[in-house]
Amino acid sequence: MPLDYQRIKNWRLPETRHAYDAREVILYALGVGAATQNPLPPEDLQFVYEDGLKALPTMASILASGPFWMGDPRAGIDLTKVLHGEQYLTIHRPLPAGCQLIGQDNVDEIYDKGADKGAVLYMTRKLYDAQTRELLATSSWSTFMRGNGGFGGTASNPPKPYPLPDDRAPDRVLELSSRPEQAVIYRLSGDLNPLHIDPDFARRAGFDRPILHGMSSYGMAGRAMIKLMCENDPHRLRVLNLRFASPMYPGETLRIELWNIGPGKACFRARSVERDQIILNNGYVEFDA
Repeated sequence: MPLDYQRIKNWRLPETRHAYDAREVILYALGVGAATQNPLPPEDLQFVYEDGLKALPTMASILASGPFWMGDPRAGIDLTKVLHGEQYLTIHRPLPAGCQLIGQDNVDEIYDKGADKGAVLYMTRKLYDAQTRELLATSSWSTFMRGNGGFGGTASNPPKPYPLPDDRAPDRVLELSSRPEQAVIYRLSGDLNPLHIDPDFARRAGFDRPILHGMSSYGMAGRAMIKLMCENDPHRLRVLNLRFASPMYPGETLRIELWNIGPGKACFRARSVERDQIILNNGYVEFDA
């Protein structure tokens, strides 16, 4: 069954409620590589210790996700050929260390790149405090659907990746190590794709071993921005956008290269040190200066 543009564009996506507590906050932090030293420095302790616990702002990008509607046969989406393309996040209020949330998803647009090039689906989720109805965060993302191009939709004016400077070296560089077991930990935050734990499944997908979740490397980028630009205060991070370029393997070192572009703004990319491979690209960040 081919992709039905009108059906997907008007798909009814109900509100999703999600209550989380300190345990989920700490588990998420461990799943994005925090707290690898003993004793822990204060900048990591704040994410894993219930005394003064703070939630990493990037956790907002995985909270209150609704049912996996893309798996419904009526959508006509070929799930064997989908990839997470980009991730965008705007923090409106600091994410509490425990809260009951309401998430509301919306299909923004589907761009048709052609029968042999696939299609790109853009979605947005707004997160509200269930008690106050205050908007906490807006998370958006793109899904590259290699098997669904040529359905007759528009290819005009899709979002463009943020350009990085090509005329100067990065202003700041930071290296963050990932855990060998990081994918095993991160999947406990909700992404149970066997690609990240089952060696046989990973080989069938074309990898020599399980790969790290893209959203785990995204969380690592968020930690880097907090260290580099926010003086280790997670409440100062406002926007974090990027494009996923290549898979990362658990245990690799992520090297973040950052350029200052104005007050409270920067752009960045990140690469695997061990393979000199760009993992995250076209990154853009805003923060309270």
